[in-house]
Formats: sequence, structure tokens, C-alpha cells
Amino acid sequence: MNAATRLVRSWTQLSPSERREALAGYLFISPWIVGFLVFFFGPIVASFALSFTRWNIVGSPQWIGLGNYERIFTQDPFFRKAVTVTLKYAVLYLPLEVVFGILIAVVLNQKLRGIGLFRTMYYMPYIVPKVASSLVWVWVLNPRYGLLNTLLGWLGIKGPSWLADPDWVLPSIVMMSLWGVGGSAVIYLAGLQNVPAQLYEAASVDGANRFQQFVRITLPMLTPTIFFQLVLGLIGTFQTFTPAFIAAGRSGGPLQSGLFYMLYIYNRSFESMRMGYGAALAWIMTVFIMILTVLVFRSSKYWVYYEAERKRTT
Repeated sequence: MNAATRLVRSWTQLSPSERREALAGYLFISPWIVGFLVFFFGPIVASFALSFTRWNIVGSPQWIGLGNYERIFTQDPFFRKAVTVTLKYAVLYLPLEVVFGILIAVVLNQKLRGIGLFRTMYYMPYIVPKVASSLVWVWVLNPRYGLLNTLLGWLGIKGPSWLADPDWVLPSIVMMSLWGVGGSAVIYLAGLQNVPAQLYEAASVDGANRFQQFVRITLPMLTPTIFFQLVLGLIGTFQTFTPAFIAAGRSGGPLQSGLFYMLYIYNRSFESMRMGYGAALAWIMTVFIMILTVLVFRSSKYWVYYEAERKRTT
């Protein structure tokens, strides 16, 4: 029995009042369904079809089969450069985002007077538009009159040419992205507040110090939240565009040291007017993100601790 047959049978088994209630529910969610089909599902299908064509946006698409994919993997050196830059960024940014997010959350979890104000202050950079914060950071990282090099100069340290030096472009963008780590800290804070207080009380009775409690209790209980943030961060990392576009420019900065994958897709799709080629690049990124996400999910059984599952097994 296929899904359509089961659906029809289940519908006929409903009472008239249940049918009216179901119809009312579908009616209420219909704006979302229409919006999803028009603005999400439709463009997804269209981009997949366009990835097999040569299209300059203004003309008619020409079917070329796997030509775009073949050229990307065999003849495009900028593709490899963009993948390398994005992977380096992910390796640098994700661990720092997790570490700083947890540390800030631990600090904000203290019961102190005015802690709500500090939580708001740490969260505010996360809600500032990326364009505005990136422009501010371009000024802060200016090698001649920027705030950061000025502060380093007061300490007798000669600051680097941040966004003009190929060796410092990527660390600069990582630093810009960490400015919004308060958003992750709030999620970790929610996870910390779900840790049962009696676990810490029992550990204190057993003689465990604060560091031992953090390693043995806090981190294991926080692993579901870390897993959630890691998956979202992994997906968001490969979609980084605004800081790279504003800080490194369309070309990716000196020696393309800031040529992120999304920036390269933008260049091919809109700067070079090769929308079919850009669609193929986007689908390669989609498949790559799906593979990495599946690997992270597969690894979760080795390091993610779920208290509810433990209770069911015991």
C-alpha cells in the first residue's frame, strides 16, 4: 500500500468534525506552504536544473549536461582555492566559537547583581547587521589609523597590515566573526541552566573542585548543546559571505587569501554573469555540507551524552 492510498484511507476514516478541523489547520498553514513552494522549493529545483546549463541571466539557458561540473573539478584553480580558504576558516573559527561561547556562558551563568545587563551586552553584537559590524571592523583593522594597531602601538608592538597582508586576512575575518559569539553564548547559557543543581551538590560532597565539576559534569551535560551548535556552525561557516565581501573585496583580497566559497559563487554568478556555473558551484557546496553534517551526526554517538536515553536504558 503506497503513501497516497494510506492518506486517502485515513482521510475517509475521519469524522465530519475531524475533517473540518483538519481543513482549518491546513488553511491556516497554507500561507507558509505557498511561501515555501514559491520562494524555497521552486528556486531549489530551478537552480539544480540551471547547474546543467550555460546561462548569462539575460539570455536563454543552453543545456550542456555535466559540462559545468567537469570544468569545476578539472579546469578551475579558483574552485580549489575557495575550498581551501573556507576549510581553513572552518578549522580556525569553529573550535574558537565553541570555546569562547562556553566560557562566556559560564561567566554569564553566575548569580551576580546586574548579570542580566551583561547578558544583554554580550548578545547585542550578534544582532547588529553584519554589514554594519564588518564596516566597523574594517576601520578597526586599518593598519595606519585603526583602533587595534593604535592600542598595540601603545604597548610597543607593531601591528600587522591585517586585511592587506595575505597571512593575516583569514585571522582577521575569524576575529570579525567571533565578535558575534554572544549569540552562541546565549544558547550555551540555556544548556547550562538545564544542568541539575543536585549533580554539583553531590560532587561537592564527594570533594570535587570547580574544575573537576566542569570537566565531569558541565561538559558532558552540555554536549547536546555543543552538538547542536556545531552542526549549525558548520553549515553557517560554509555560507560565510558578508565579512569576506566587505573586508577582502570581490576578488578575495591579496592573493585571494579571503576568497571564500560563497564569495566565489557570487563572482561567477553575478560578476561574470555565469549563473549556470554558479548554480553548479552551489550544489557542490550543498552536497559537501550534507556529507560533513552526516559525519558529525554519525560521530555524535561517541561523544554526545543524553540523560534521557541513559534513563531509558537503565
